Amino acid sequence: MHFARFPRVRFAHLPTPFEPLERLSKHLGGPRLWIKRDDCTGLATGGNKTRKLEFLMGDALAQGADTVITQGATQSNHARQTAAAAAKLGLACHILLQDRTGFTSRDYTKNGNVILDLLCGAEIHRHGGAADMNIEMDALAKDLRAKGKKPYVIPGGGSNPVGALGYADVTMELVGQANAKGVKIDHVYLATGSAGTQAGFVVGMAALNSGIPTMGISVKQERAKQEADVFALAQRTEAHMGLSGVVKREHVVADSGYVGPGYGQPTPGMIEALKLLASLEGILLDPVYSGKAMAGLIDHVRQGRFAKDSDVVFIHTGGAVGIFAYLDTFESNA
Repeated sequence: MHFARFPRVRFAHLPTPFEPLERLSKHLGGPRLWIKRDDCTGLATGGNKTRKLEFLMGDALAQGADTVITQGATQSNHARQTAAAAAKLGLACHILLQDRTGFTSRDYTKNGNVILDLLCGAEIHRHGGAADMNIEMDALAKDLRAKGKKPYVIPGGGSNPVGALGYADVTMELVGQANAKGVKIDHVYLATGSAGTQAGFVVGMAALNSGIPTMGISVKQERAKQEADVFALAQRTEAHMGLSGVVKREHVVADSGYVGPGYGQPTPGMIEALKLLASLEGILLDPVYSGKAMAGLIDHVRQGRFAKDSDVVFIHTGGAVGIFAYLDTFESNA
């Protein structure tokens, strides 16, 4: 996989750490758990979208863009990292935030990722839950073009074949780190939402012929739809990379049993996962993505799905700043 063929702007702090979760592993009674710290990528507290944005912003600059537009939920980690990347590159940034939870507290609507969007200089546009965000972005882009701007539209989560390159690329980094430590990875777990992270990752793992299965823990929708979305994007991503037939349908596996009441809605498992990682490892997860993904992994361990001597890697996708949007949740469960 030769990623230098694609336009790219390098601003992520790479490679991100690959570390053992010794106290959590002991607490759960095995297997050996590891964490890939993609919360440490930089850009206004970092996260997985930074890897995607290296390729997306590279493509934007190659096309002569002076403005970027993207969308996400009110507490979007992707929006925050996009705003930070645009600031670093001197591009104007428009963020379309959609209410997908119905939460109206000041902490949720103003704190967490939202205040960082503003500090990075993004212009925020708010929309209700019924809005078609792709239509809204296209309308804004049309308006900006009429004013002489050159906007570049980034889909929610940075999840298209360009953005997914970031997570095809990370597979070489992770496998290299594991090889250096003598770790034979038996399973990888990650959060899956807008599909780009899991799609890129399974393409990269398949292209490496790694033989390592990946489990996506869905944070928003039922399994069949999530797997279909990921597989479709994986196929488009491998075609963008000049590959064909590398990703098989069986490579894409998601578990939607940890979504709870809905996207962004707290669950007991998520709350427990955040508390365990913070109190045992000093690592902060987020309430929407990595918290639910870790809840899924913890539950799978308790179900006895892994041999005690196996090595399981968790991809930390960042977003801990979102904790500050959920103060009521964590104060009431302290």
